[in-house]
Amino acid sequence: MKKNVLILSSSPRRHGNSDLLCDRFLEGAKDAGHNVEKIFLKDKDINYCTGCSSCSMGKSCPQKDDMPELLEKMIAADVIVMATPVYFYTMCGQMKTFIDRTCARYQEISDKDFYFILSAAVENKAAMERTVEAFRGFTDCLENPKEKGIIYGVGAWKVGEIKETPAMDEAYKMGQEV
Repeated sequence: MKKNVLILSSSPRRHGNSDLLCDRFLEGAKDAGHNVEKIFLKDKDINYCTGCSSCSMGKSCPQKDDMPELLEKMIAADVIVMATPVYFYTMCGQMKTFIDRTCARYQEISDKDFYFILSAAVENKAAMERTVEAFRGFTDCLENPKEKGIIYGVGAWKVGEIKETPAMDEAYKMGQEV
């Protein structure tokens, strides 16, 4: 069955290690016949949540940025891939800001398959679990999310070092198995 796959890359640098893993996942999913869109969050205007509570009072978010378009894409997707470099054992600020802004419509992001992509200089996957738990903190607030896979891009500090790791093949294979 053909699925709509949305890849959210939060790397602050284009072609950074987590972004390269996104590209491999995308290749695998496309080769498997799925519709795939990758969004590089750095290219989008996403403001911080101000805690104004408009969305909890049934009003739309008063901020004028790219978040409404991104929320529509999340709601329409069958599969959502969330990718981040790991800084100080947690997700980067771009991803956290994005997650916080889903507040206005998070209840509509239901029945989705989720994949998480992480890259870090650390060699130890266990040290990256805090980041995975942060992603799970988000998906635990959604209705019927299904965690389908995690790609741990370990041992990659400098741009491009991820290319020499097994994570590249894992990303392609997970993309194919969507």
